[in-house]
Amino acid sequence: MMDTHKNLYDREEEVPMGEKNRHFSREFKRDAVLLVTEKGMPVGKVARELDIHPNLLHLWRRRFLAEGDKAFVGKGRVTPEEAEIKGLRKQLEKVRQERDILKKALAVFSKQSS
Repeated sequence: MMDTHKNLYDREEEVPMGEKNRHFSREFKRDAVLLVTEKGMPVGKVARELDIHPNLLHLWRRRFLAEGDKAFVGKGRVTPEEAEIKGLRKQLEKVRQERDILKKALAVFSKQSS
């Protein structure tokens, strides 16, 4: 095994190979890909040593090469930009509701003062 890369074994969950729903940290994925791309280690060897399927490592590698630092953003694959848009939409909806309430209140108070 690779003693110099102990941080590669820091998974979010420890699940035996072959079981579903295994989750790996962003750092684990990035470090695994770097072993292949920068260290020149064979995908099969890295996959065996990390107890992951080679196809999964190929997928991570393609994603990392295509997206760079934006790859492996987390659960739901939400990019920072998408998260910001979601937050802004939520804030906009709240402001619209507040505006509608103020319009109704203005109408009520306008009728009372007349």
